[in-house]
Amino acid sequence: MADEDVWDSIDRLHDWLDADRSREGPAHDDRAHDDQDELLLRILKLSEEVGEVARAVIGATGQNPRKGTTHTWDDVRAELCDVVITGLVALRTLAPDAREVFTAHLAGVTDRSLGPDPGSG
Repeated sequence: MADEDVWDSIDRLHDWLDADRSREGPAHDDRAHDDQDELLLRILKLSEEVGEVARAVIGATGQNPRKGTTHTWDDVRAELCDVVITGLVALRTLAPDAREVFTAHLAGVTDRSLGPDPGSG
């Protein structure tokens, strides 16, 4: 999947979540949130997803003697992907220009960590 496709998917997931939030009816009455609440809830969702990574790592390594090995490293990879997707959707909720925000931040972290790209100058 190309970078464009990733961000197209993030935009579509963001729009889907927003559309679900705006539905009316008895099944959704208890989920009426304003924009700030929705942003906070999407950011908090990251904690839930990180917890699922931890559970998968514990399960893959068999660290719970009561349960033994309950997950695979494929499960860990899938949960890590969920963290990334959830983070990008939360970023998109906070910043309509999430692609540019993320790209600029990644470039800054990369430069700070590895130094400037020798091929970029």
